[in-house]
Amino acid sequence: MDPKAPKKGFWRVGQLARAAGVSTDTIRHYERKGALRAGRSDNGYREYPEESLERVKMVRQAMAIGFTLDELSAVFRVFDSGGVPCQHVRGLAANKLAEIEEHLREVIALRDKLRESLKGWDGRLASTAPGQRARLLMVLAAGDSDSHSSKTRTTSKPGFKKKG
Repeated sequence: MDPKAPKKGFWRVGQLARAAGVSTDTIRHYERKGALRAGRSDNGYREYPEESLERVKMVRQAMAIGFTLDELSAVFRVFDSGGVPCQHVRGLAANKLAEIEEHLREVIALRDKLRESLKGWDGRLASTAPGQRARLLMVLAAGDSDSHSSKTRTTSKPGFKKKG
């Protein structure tokens, strides 16, 4: 008999967790969120249907590509009631892809800005005397990545008032 196979067609929470490579807390969380269903044995133990291992694997893979547990639970409710959630799943995945592509655009823009800042900072450092501050972060805060700008900047620290 396969040690991963459920006995009597049902998994106990520990068996299912070990077979799926997750914690028992994860299994219980999936159940609370509605991604898994469990019955109860006569002695009150949770009993997960035989197909629960496949469901847990599906959840793990779907979450790895960006699906939320709430989204998956909604899909499984439709599926478990005999519905066909395929178009909805496809729509969710398309939205995930659009979000990832937008995030990539933002990351690329950030990379380009950092590249530009480093180039400007290199020029600024090259023209700063040894032991002098180049004020790189101040330049960054001002939104100017160029080397020494022709604009005059205030470099004094703001005054502090004593509490009286």
